[in-house]
Amino acid sequence: MKNLVSFLFAVVLFFSCNAQNPIVSKQNENTNKPKLVVGIVVDQMRYDYLNRFYSKYGEGGFKRMMNEGFNCKNNHFNYVPTYTAPGHASVYTGTTPKYHGIIGNDWYDKEIKKMVYCAGDDSVQSVGAETEDGHMSPHRMKTTTFADENRLFTQMRGKTIGISIKDRGAILPAGHNANAAYWFYGKDKGLFISSTFYMNNLPNWVNDFNKSDKATSYLKPWNTLYNIETYTESGSDLNDFEGGFKGKETATFPYDLKVLKDQNGGFDILKATPYGNAIVADFAIAALRGEQLGQDDTTDVLTVSFSSTDYVGHNFGVNSKEIEDTYIRLDKDLERFFKALDEKVGKGNYTVFLTADHAAIDVPSYLQSVKIPAGYIDTKAQKNMLNDFMKTKFGATDLIENVSNNQVFLNRAKLKELNLDLETVQKAIVNEIINYDHIDKAYTAATMGATSFTTGIETLLQKGYNQKRSGDVLYVFDPAYISYSKTGSTHGSSLNYDTHVPLLFFGKGIKHGQTLRKTEITDIAPTMSALLGTSFPSGAIGQPLEFVLN
Repeated sequence: MKNLVSFLFAVVLFFSCNAQNPIVSKQNENTNKPKLVVGIVVDQMRYDYLNRFYSKYGEGGFKRMMNEGFNCKNNHFNYVPTYTAPGHASVYTGTTPKYHGIIGNDWYDKEIKKMVYCAGDDSVQSVGAETEDGHMSPHRMKTTTFADENRLFTQMRGKTIGISIKDRGAILPAGHNANAAYWFYGKDKGLFISSTFYMNNLPNWVNDFNKSDKATSYLKPWNTLYNIETYTESGSDLNDFEGGFKGKETATFPYDLKVLKDQNGGFDILKATPYGNAIVADFAIAALRGEQLGQDDTTDVLTVSFSSTDYVGHNFGVNSKEIEDTYIRLDKDLERFFKALDEKVGKGNYTVFLTADHAAIDVPSYLQSVKIPAGYIDTKAQKNMLNDFMKTKFGATDLIENVSNNQVFLNRAKLKELNLDLETVQKAIVNEIINYDHIDKAYTAATMGATSFTTGIETLLQKGYNQKRSGDVLYVFDPAYISYSKTGSTHGSSLNYDTHVPLLFFGKGIKHGQTLRKTEITDIAPTMSALLGTSFPSGAIGQPLEFVLN
């Protein structure tokens, strides 16, 4: 009898423990999730900036992420074109323009026969200022972001807020069902605005921030943070490779922004200085408090894009004193942002990743001066040559509707009228333009659709090619040849100078370490989804970086 009682007690204890295990596991699962995920995109940040300016960084910004978190040193974009809008979309959707549909910052719409902007939406109105700059939404992005999936998973309890100087830098990362996206409207206002896609009125905390006149406080002299003589990681301050500001004879420090603003777009001048990043950091910190982000056990998502690095790079170039000072100051802004996260959300309660939407080339005229093959493309001359060819070959001047983003769009109606075969015309254009100076490769849309590439630039082109939105012919320039002014840097190619960008993780659920294993930009969103235990974004093709996660 005693043995029977002991046996029954053991059976009851066994089933009781097993019945409780799912509850314990669920509690452990919830406590392992961060209260807040912060995604940071630094616009136009090359990977080598982490190393070039390392000695100038403090301990609380970039170095904190490297020292406490995980550094993926060989992280690349896996498609072209490497532009801002496709970059932001790809980081957060885990897929490429082939699937998410954001094939450029703007592109030629074959249906309505005109250029469209990636975030433009005439069905919504501006909130915060009477301007068309607020007619924006993510409606042209076809797939979900990991922030969208977190909202769905939490029954909309988890918040998503997007913040940037650029509208596309705020809107595309936040996704389709975000609570809000805010971007900076400069000109004569200096305010953060939104659109009716998200809300009808700005929240009180945003109105309070705008009323604080923070933007005006940054209309001040911009000089180097440290003695300019110590900026040995960049070229000379006075050179022939930089643009500068209207109203100042040379692109040299210092810049009196208050004096220069009227000739440079009013408050828009801040965008091309480190102070544009500073005001984004200010606003992001205000959002932590205003939206009560990370204050409960349901994970929130905050996306922050620092865009001024891109404006400075385009204006002054990647080897300028201005870009070095901008990154030194951004490091300080990151440090105070991380301190605010420590204070408001708590150390160990949040997870951060930092990457870029693309990198950038050295100014070709500078490369030429140091004997590296580089140069500039006269796209107008190429278009004239192509039109002359089409007239001679096919007897028509209006067979080409548009040439943009290194793509040729054909007039399908005219082809049909002249009884011309589409693929034959595409091949003829490829065979023509491949002979033009500094066009390195060209492919037809038929080739992109029928051939499965696995290596080389062809693979990257194919992942950037969207069958419905892309052109009839795609082409690429020679390495280090660009269609741009002879001052400042740009981007867009499949070359390492445009594709190699930082990828840093730190915070809750992240291991400490580093790797030279190749990672791709589309791996970020699945990694965040895996951390949160949610569904992957609808079009994601990347893989979770398991070696990054605890």
